[in-house]
Amino acid sequence: MHFTSSLLALLAASAVEAQQFLINELSFGHSGRLSPPDANGQIPGFSIASSGRPLQILSNKVILTPISPGNQRGSIWSKGTLDHDQWVADVDFRANGPERGGGNLNIWLAKNGEAEIGSKSIYSVGKFEGLALVIDAHGGTGGMLRAFLSDGTIDYSAKSSIDGLAFGHCPYSYRNLGRPSQIKLRQTYETFKVEIDGRVCFETDKVAIPAGYALGVTAATPDTPDSFEVFKVVVMSDKSKYEKFTQNAQEDAYSRPRDPLEDAEQQDRLADEIVRDIIQEENNFAVTEQLQALQASLESTNHHVTSVYRSVSRLHQVDEQRHEEVIKLLNEIKGEFRKLDQLGPIDQRVKDLEREVRGMRTDLTKKIQNNERTVKDYLTDHHASLSQAMLDRIPGHGKLIFIFIGTQVVLVVFYVFYKRRRANSPKKFL
Repeated sequence: MHFTSSLLALLAASAVEAQQFLINELSFGHSGRLSPPDANGQIPGFSIASSGRPLQILSNKVILTPISPGNQRGSIWSKGTLDHDQWVADVDFRANGPERGGGNLNIWLAKNGEAEIGSKSIYSVGKFEGLALVIDAHGGTGGMLRAFLSDGTIDYSAKSSIDGLAFGHCPYSYRNLGRPSQIKLRQTYETFKVEIDGRVCFETDKVAIPAGYALGVTAATPDTPDSFEVFKVVVMSDKSKYEKFTQNAQEDAYSRPRDPLEDAEQQDRLADEIVRDIIQEENNFAVTEQLQALQASLESTNHHVTSVYRSVSRLHQVDEQRHEEVIKLLNEIKGEFRKLDQLGPIDQRVKDLEREVRGMRTDLTKKIQNNERTVKDYLTDHHASLSQAMLDRIPGHGKLIFIFIGTQVVLVVFYVFYKRRRANSPKKFL
């Protein structure tokens, strides 16, 4: 019988060694719908609440705060507690909103979280005991993740600034990424670490979260809000119920004497039950691994699809701009064509003017030819009568010659007369 108990312990230990086990009561979104059809809009193992409109629970996400209106709060709290010292918690969320939108997302591991914290944020929570991770646009940056610890003695709502209370932080631009962001909290016996999208945000060996705290996610928005959506909360641990089960079996086997036959039958039943549970747990773990791999593949595909969508959107915008430019150019061309349509009457007028010019040219040519003939005939007649006209109008040369000769004769006679008279006149002597 001792051999059977040892075999059971060895079997259970070999099954859980180097494995992480899903804690179903602290997880949702890792398989199937968030809210089964028979859950009446609730998430099994979790309590949801809001300060304004009821939370929207879709098939693959919970919308803690809508894109409108603003000043909304929403929360999701686990009904159970995290009773492990080593664990890993994944929270997948997305934040979308306008350019100047705002708000904050808070991830809690706190004592009596649903009752004492509810839908509050780190800025309005007051006193609490546990851990708070806050994602918001702190200090006007593109985004910041900060971690806070409290032992229940500090009133956060009374602080004008809580920056000095953070024990870890890192910048992270979380808004309008088009894909879910993953916050991973990991605690081991040595360290406490926070990762964002596979990159280490901060790590410390001075912090250890005690067991027994509830897990919660809250969001709050201002007047211009962001929409905070939670896709998945998965908590895993490296210990399972089989350790306690086998430990109790060993204690029962050694604690009190039993009938050998009864003990053998009980051990056989226990072995069969453990084997069935181990097989079921391994199958669940394999399915979980496959789902996680599928989810990672889907997230990668979603990221690529988002990139393609952005590229297509940019190309669409460029095409729209070019389309508008082409339409504008076509309208201008149509306007020019309308101007060309107005050239029809002008062309007709030009043709009419051309005909008139041709008619005027013909008439002018005829008139010039007629005038030319008239002038030619006149000149011909004038030349023919010019000689006679000159003869008729010019005095005769005979008279002139007669006058000239007569004048010469008179002068000669007068000269001869003078000479004779002088010769016949008496000479005077002194």
